[in-house]
Amino acid sequence: MKRQPKTHDWTREIAPLFKKYGTRKHPLDYENKYQLTVVVVLSSRTSDKIINNMSPAFFKAFPSMKELARANPEDLFPYVHGITNFANKAKWLTSLARIVKDDEHIPSTIDEMVQLPAIGRKSANVIISESGGKAEGVIVDLHVLRVAPRIGIAKGTNPEKVEQQIMEKLPQRYWRAAGMGMSFLGREVCRPTNPHCEECVVNGVCEYYSSLKKK
Repeated sequence: MKRQPKTHDWTREIAPLFKKYGTRKHPLDYENKYQLTVVVVLSSRTSDKIINNMSPAFFKAFPSMKELARANPEDLFPYVHGITNFANKAKWLTSLARIVKDDEHIPSTIDEMVQLPAIGRKSANVIISESGGKAEGVIVDLHVLRVAPRIGIAKGTNPEKVEQQIMEKLPQRYWRAAGMGMSFLGREVCRPTNPHCEECVVNGVCEYYSSLKKK
C-alpha cells in the first residue's frame, strides 16, 4: 500500500515560531512610514546595521517626502555613499518622492506600492505590515526563502511562489507573524551553514532537521 503523505496543521505546528518572533519589530530603525519606506529601499543588498547607522543623518537632512521630493539624486550621495548601488537608490528615492509628494500619500496597498520605483512585493509587504496595515501577503526575504523550504511549509526558490504557498497554508491573521518569524529564525538559528537545529523552536516539524536525524 502506498504511504499517504503527512498532512500538517501549520497554524498549530509553527505556533512556537509566532510566539517567539512574530511580534518583534523589523530590525530596520524607523519612526514613521516615510522613514520606513526610505530604509526599506536603501536596505536592498545592504545590511540593516549599515542602514541604521547612516539613517539618522539622512533623515535630519530629508525629514519628510516634501524635502526628499525637492532633492536631486546627487544631493543624497553624501548620506548614502558606501551602501550597495547607492547612486541608483538615490535616483529611485527622489523619483518616488516626486510621485508621492507627501508622507500622507504613501500608498497602503500592495497594488499601489509596487507601482513606485524600487518597491517590489517583498518591500511592499514590509512597509504595509510594519506600518500597521493589514497584511496582504507574507514577507519573503532571503532568510524566509531558505527557512520555509527547510521547514517544509513551502517548496522552491521563487519568492512569489513560496509566498503563495505560505498564504495558502496559514490564515491571513498569521501572515505577518509567519514572515517575520521565519526571517528572525533564519538570522539567528537557521543559518545557511551550520544551522543550530537543536535550538530551533520548530525542529519537531522541520523536514530538514528530520532528514539530519535519519543520517
